[in-house]
Amino acid sequence: MKTNKVWELGKNYLIRTVTHIQVGKLVCVTDKELVLEKASWIADTGRFMNALRDGIGKQADSEIEPFPEKSRVIIGRDSIIDAVRYDHELPTEQK
Repeated sequence: MKTNKVWELGKNYLIRTVTHIQVGKLVCVTDKELVLEKASWIADTGRFMNALRDGIGKQADSEIEPFPEKSRVIIGRDSIIDAVRYDHELPTEQK
């Protein structure tokens, strides 16, 4: 396991990849992967800036698909388009 100054373990992130958006708590960083817990696939954020500012769950038109409890989601770092700290409670309910 490696970390660096870019990623902070224990913090929540919204990560956009070439095909999906996930939010979750970062628990591991390797040379090739990120691992999230308490993660959800976000099918639709609603208005993106509003979702980042207020939280995805507060957007009327957002779509949230949580992974099963205790799942660890592994994201290939080569697929990442961008990522941002997500300073909100992580969604736990399907919407």
